[in-house]
Amino acid sequence: MKKVLAINSGSSSFKYKLFGLPDETVLAEGLGDRIGLAGSTFEMKFGNGQKYCEEVALPDQETAVKILLDWLKKYDVVNDLTEIVGVGHRIVSGGEEFTDSAIIDEKNLQKIFDLTDYAPLHNPAEGRGIKAFMNLLPGVPQVGVFDTSFHQTMDEVHYLYSVPFEYYEKYKARKYGAHGTSVRYVANRTAELLHRDLSDLKMIICHLGSGASITAVKDGKSFDTSMGFSPLAGVTMGTRSGGVDASLIQFLTVSYTHL
Repeated sequence: MKKVLAINSGSSSFKYKLFGLPDETVLAEGLGDRIGLAGSTFEMKFGNGQKYCEEVALPDQETAVKILLDWLKKYDVVNDLTEIVGVGHRIVSGGEEFTDSAIIDEKNLQKIFDLTDYAPLHNPAEGRGIKAFMNLLPGVPQVGVFDTSFHQTMDEVHYLYSVPFEYYEKYKARKYGAHGTSVRYVANRTAELLHRDLSDLKMIICHLGSGASITAVKDGKSFDTSMGFSPLAGVTMGTRSGGVDASLIQFLTVSYTHL
């Protein structure tokens, strides 16, 4: 049986699922938690409900990748790593470089690192995870799926800020949005359930979790979205304020100094 891995490398976590092809059965899933912190753990769950979890040292993403591959063999999920024919990676920011999912070679990997300023907590971790897979599974295709790529269909009137245009020309300062992988899936699944052509639908799609965003989808494409240059803007979230009047920051700074 051929198998593919889906990977979400976060700043302090490493989530994964292993699928069997062609029926996409989930063979194993889990996460490495508290990467780079004390008390880190690694867990693996199987379709039969069996679960293993250990406290292990996870100083970086590379270690998490190695443990994952070791455990897949240790618990007989794969007999040989050659059964893994592809690895897909969720990547937060593709900037304007990536308008769709892409095969990640050394050149594209460098572009992911070059976009670090657009997602400083995520892109470096995701890049290091991809590099580790390249080293440990040489020749296996690595595919990047970008949170921002779905929103590259927005018109200028929606993605440009009302600031000097040279900021966009020089620094690519614009709205990029996020959660595009989620929105794309929900849009397609909604059309499927409604037995409608996606291009005929106008939808408001809400991605609600610790991070949250709202996207208007028209003709199957992102029309506008609540998140901005980074995933901080928009609606109120678990650990992010969402949209805040810029003058409020100055007001609070001055008020605090007068206490």
